[in-house]
Amino acid sequence: MQTPVIISFLIYMLGMIAIGLYFYFKTDNLSDYVLGGRGLGPGVTALSAGASDMSGWLLLGLPGMMYSDGLVASWIAIGLIIGAFINWHYIAKPLRVYTHFLNDSITIPDYFSNRFEDDKNIIRVITAVVILLFYTLYTSSGLVGGAKLFEATFNLDYSTALIVGSFIIVSYTFLGGYNAVSWTDFIQGILMMLALVITPIVVIYEIGGWSESIRIIEQTDITKLDFLSGSSIIGVISLLTWGLGYFGQPHILVRFMSIANKDEMNRAKTIGMTWMTLSILGSLSVGFFGYAYVIANGIDLQDSEKIFITLSQLLFNPWIAGFLLAAILAAIMSTIDSQLLVSSSVLTRDIYHAILHKRATNRELVWVGRSTVIIIALIAWYISTDSNSSVLKLVSYAWAGFGAAFGPLIILSLYNKNITKIGAIAGMIVGSITVIVYKQLEGGIFDIYELLPGFIFAWLAIIIFSKVGDASSLKCRETFSKVQTKL
Repeated sequence: MQTPVIISFLIYMLGMIAIGLYFYFKTDNLSDYVLGGRGLGPGVTALSAGASDMSGWLLLGLPGMMYSDGLVASWIAIGLIIGAFINWHYIAKPLRVYTHFLNDSITIPDYFSNRFEDDKNIIRVITAVVILLFYTLYTSSGLVGGAKLFEATFNLDYSTALIVGSFIIVSYTFLGGYNAVSWTDFIQGILMMLALVITPIVVIYEIGGWSESIRIIEQTDITKLDFLSGSSIIGVISLLTWGLGYFGQPHILVRFMSIANKDEMNRAKTIGMTWMTLSILGSLSVGFFGYAYVIANGIDLQDSEKIFITLSQLLFNPWIAGFLLAAILAAIMSTIDSQLLVSSSVLTRDIYHAILHKRATNRELVWVGRSTVIIIALIAWYISTDSNSSVLKLVSYAWAGFGAAFGPLIILSLYNKNITKIGAIAGMIVGSITVIVYKQLEGGIFDIYELLPGFIFAWLAIIIFSKVGDASSLKCRETFSKVQTKL
């Protein structure tokens, strides 16, 4: 390991921790800690939403999938871009307005509970359980990605690499809360995009140009140039279905809730979608042209998810390589910190404050939040100790869980005034159980990505059970109508 790589890598990590320390002294209450006091601008909102969305999957899982499968893997990118655009266009602004209108709801369980007038906190508890269940898996995927990075970069054994990566990520989240997470995500988002745009350009140049790259891939494995190679209709639909997951991801939705001015949402959408499109195209190119580079140079790559790491180490000046490798850590950190914070806010706001200790002081709540960050991280760390874990598989499970449990309910709660508490509860339970059960089944129709059946069944459950029992209250419908006038 060359000294410049280590130095540039350490500069980046210390910078992130410094941001955490800065916001440690700026955090006065729970709203500051879990939502930044709703004070973020459109640029930070957009890039922090994108960076927290993509995670290590963008620099490890997706390039690895493109490397292994070829152009057929690009269907997942199409689905994600469409889903993200719809989420920004139809969900972001209404959710920002509604959550602020409903007693300044600062978490997703808070919003659901207030939206459906759940005085008994049933919805709040169910939402919290779903979030903690799937975020434990999601956070584990990030820790696995971090461990792979430190393992490959510093020649550490997997267990040591896992501990080092976990410590760095937890540190600034513990200290600075939402503002630290958002501003580090903003910086990390820029770093990730630059890394993903620059790397494939250099790879293509080193191989000898675009045509030569295609020729090498064609001669080695022509199926990698086929958009439908080895994939059935079910396979393509499964990849496109990933876009449905956006509507239910709490760590993305809270970014919409935190923007200072709802009228800046269109500007944030433009910034966010531009960032996402460039980053995903770059990620796909890293895997696709990285395959040609590996073949051309006779490199033995054992783990396809390490293609970006390998290219960074072989192609760039050590100083630049250090920051490119830091981009992977940035992708991982930008998602884990958000997931830890959302999980912590759920335990603090929706369990401890709303149910267990309603008179807790702001200072007490902030420290409960910080303590739960550590607890959740320890559980995720334990799950991550399996060195054979796949980043993509862990992400896909959690993504489907959130998309099915919350996605239909978020959409219907914003656009249908007749949805009731019973319908909301049924939708979350049906969506979660469908994903868990479908994940265990194989063959035929059961090969489709579990998010799709989970999303459909949850949607139907919400509609059907909202017609059973009492209708939504007059106050609930009046609130809905008032919110519509503010959009």
